[in-house]
Amino acid sequence: MTQITAASAKIKRFFTLFRQAVAGSEQDYTQGSIRVAVILLAIPMILEMVMESVFAVVDIFFVGKPGNGAVATVAYTESVLSLVYSIAMGFSMAATALVARRVGEKNYKEAAHSGMQIILFAFVISVITSIVGITFAGSILRFMGGDEKMIAENIRYTQIMYGGNLVIMLLFLINGIFRGAGDASIAMRALLISNTCNIILCPLLIYGLGPIPGLGLKGAAIATTVGRGIGVLYQLYRLFIRRGLLTFYIEQIKPQKDLLLQIISLGSTGAVQFLVSSGSWIFLTRLMSNFHDAAVAGYQIAIRLLIFFLLPAWGLGNAAATLTGQNLGAGQPERAEKSVWITAGYVTVYMVAVSLFFFLFGTPVVNFMNSDPQARHYAVQTLQIVSLSYIFFGIEMVMLNAFNGAGDNRTPTLVYFVGYWLFQIPLAWVLTKYYIQSPNGIFIAIVISQFITALLSYFLFKRGKWKLVKV
Repeated sequence: MTQITAASAKIKRFFTLFRQAVAGSEQDYTQGSIRVAVILLAIPMILEMVMESVFAVVDIFFVGKPGNGAVATVAYTESVLSLVYSIAMGFSMAATALVARRVGEKNYKEAAHSGMQIILFAFVISVITSIVGITFAGSILRFMGGDEKMIAENIRYTQIMYGGNLVIMLLFLINGIFRGAGDASIAMRALLISNTCNIILCPLLIYGLGPIPGLGLKGAAIATTVGRGIGVLYQLYRLFIRRGLLTFYIEQIKPQKDLLLQIISLGSTGAVQFLVSSGSWIFLTRLMSNFHDAAVAGYQIAIRLLIFFLLPAWGLGNAAATLTGQNLGAGQPERAEKSVWITAGYVTVYMVAVSLFFFLFGTPVVNFMNSDPQARHYAVQTLQIVSLSYIFFGIEMVMLNAFNGAGDNRTPTLVYFVGYWLFQIPLAWVLTKYYIQSPNGIFIAIVISQFITALLSYFLFKRGKWKLVKV
């Protein structure tokens, strides 16, 4: 009876914390229970990442209906668009690290100023990226393996996605500011608003309804861009009108040389980190294109599903980054380290559960997402093999995000370069060309490289040099 009562009390306590985390409130994460801090930060960050992954799953679900050519176009476009995501995520990590460190020091004015300078820099980069992406959209699709017929039919999708990269950049960066400040629930709501709009607009603009004409694949790009844009408007509302822990003013956007140089140093290293990571996935997609559209479509469906379940682990990693940055700012490196180990324990349990899910239910999930038998076959193969590496993905994410939260972006970059470029890409190429000669060679290479990356991440984190980084 006593055990039942204790279990009931724990469940009640968890749901109380869940409601508190979703509602959002100002918290000092440099003191009190570390497990409570992890839960309060991780829940909204996990939900935020789930919302981000819903974008991918919703798009591939509706786009999958017209056929494999449309899915392949999305795959090629987003593989290269991941370069934009890499820049956004790199500077988002810089935003989290700078803001978290200043918040840990209780220097809220400088935290807000850092955030505003990052927004300024993002705007400039986005304009340049849009011009390049729109101009060379056809060449990009051709380079990735698209034929002339597919390019002629679907190039507008690619141009709209590249042209609207400003909202992608701002959505990532401003959420990085909120996470650094410990306002993770606001970042979660921004993605919730974006997703709701995307889910409504996607089928409406792809297929049409009443007087609204169906725009096909182009409609998916418009829906995604508009949905994210509305999410950005909510973020700006929370920054400038309904203010929280940090106070933002438009005057803070005036360029400050020293701060911008620090942001560029941190953000560019972070961007290189994600470019090294995402660049390897571009190469793998290019390898897949050597087979046929059904293989590319199946691979893309599986990767979207994998990402859907992987991003919650990234949310836990973001919680580790915030706790690391704030506790280092407060002069408590041991508390920062303990936060990371606790978070790593949670993510390990989660990833084991996800791997089991894909082994048991991968086939019916894929069947729901696509109707082409060949695409389904490759999607199930991808899920079942790649899911073997999920626990390694999880450990890697938490450890490397802790480095990022400390302001050490160079170590994760080195780890990704070794794991992906020295192991994953050469191994995938050799296996598919000389030995297995099928997409399975790519999937096996992913599993092996993730094991190496996780092992290296663990070893470098244990050394503890990240505790000495100054930001």
